[in-house]
Amino acid sequence: MATPLTAAQFLAALKAEGVTVVEVGDWKNHNRNAKGPWGPVHGVMIHHTVTKGTANTVKIVRDGYAGLPGPLCHGMIAKDGRVHTVGWGRANHAGLGDPDVLSAVIAERRPPVDNEATADGNRAFYGFECENLGDGKDPWPTEQIEAIVRVIAAICRQHGWGARSALRAPAPRRRPRCTSA
Repeated sequence: MATPLTAAQFLAALKAEGVTVVEVGDWKNHNRNAKGPWGPVHGVMIHHTVTKGTANTVKIVRDGYAGLPGPLCHGMIAKDGRVHTVGWGRANHAGLGDPDVLSAVIAERRPPVDNEATADGNRAFYGFECENLGDGKDPWPTEQIEAIVRVIAAICRQHGWGARSALRAPAPRRRPRCTSA
């Protein structure tokens, strides 16, 4: 169980890990905190966006779309490896998940099959969207993969977490896979 990093601590951790950060608007105060608490946090969740084009993707993950307001994550990892910070606090990035998976992340053991949707993931995870169509054809450039690893390492290092504290979200059916909360 961990208190979320402050925006300043988060930014410093990313930069210390060698991440190139692009701060988008008033990201430090853009959140969904009115919908419930953020924290304690237990891990980092990585998604792919099913979108194309960095500017378009940043706009979607910052502002959301019909039926799902932004931010949809804390940062968007672009194909060029830059991390665009779009929100800080509760975000619509994880929705409801399996409490057994959350327990496994907390215990840093291999998670079981996700077969329930009752645990509030938006409260419990840092969330990052990665610019990719997720169709198996859209490439994952080396710069983007390295940035994903560096982001996970930065947050896990700050909290003293191991690799099992990072999760890859299931493939979205359309647009970013998130539920409002």
